[in-house]
Amino acid sequence: MTLSTLAIIIGGAYCALHLYALLQPKSFIQQARAFPRSEFIGFILMGLGTAWFLYNLNAEAIADFAAYKKYMLTAFGALGVLTCLYVRDYLAVRGLAVCLLLLAWFTLNRTRWAESPARLVLVVWAYTWVICGMWFTISPWRLRDYIHWWTASDKRLKLGSILQLVLGAVVLVLGFTAFRL
Repeated sequence: MTLSTLAIIIGGAYCALHLYALLQPKSFIQQARAFPRSEFIGFILMGLGTAWFLYNLNAEAIADFAAYKKYMLTAFGALGVLTCLYVRDYLAVRGLAVCLLLLAWFTLNRTRWAESPARLVLVVWAYTWVICGMWFTISPWRLRDYIHWWTASDKRLKLGSILQLVLGAVVLVLGFTAFRL
């Protein structure tokens, strides 16, 4: 995947999410507040994160761990399944945290050799995902608290959504322009 395609996908998805928040605020607030405790979404995100991590681990050519690779794959796969079974509290937030960390890894791998100085927008955003991923892994209730704070008033939701829509639009425009060169 090219950096341009990645920026278009990430920017477009981010714009769609926050455009939905602006156009359907009541529905967005209801779904956003239900997200942290949603087991169904948690199973999906944790399954996606586990599968993505196992794919990355299997693709790695680490000579030092080659003899242990099948054991590592089994152990990490079991860890993902056991997390779904025994750590259901805030499972969606934990699954999101895993996916954010993997998305940051993927994004940083794509921006590493890019010539454009505009790549730093994605790099800073990816490191923000790393910080959020680590923070939400150790204290997942913080995302619940942030969502309740962000959706506490219509004005705050509207302003926050507009600012985040602008960020998504900037990344989207960079995907169509600067990263295509």
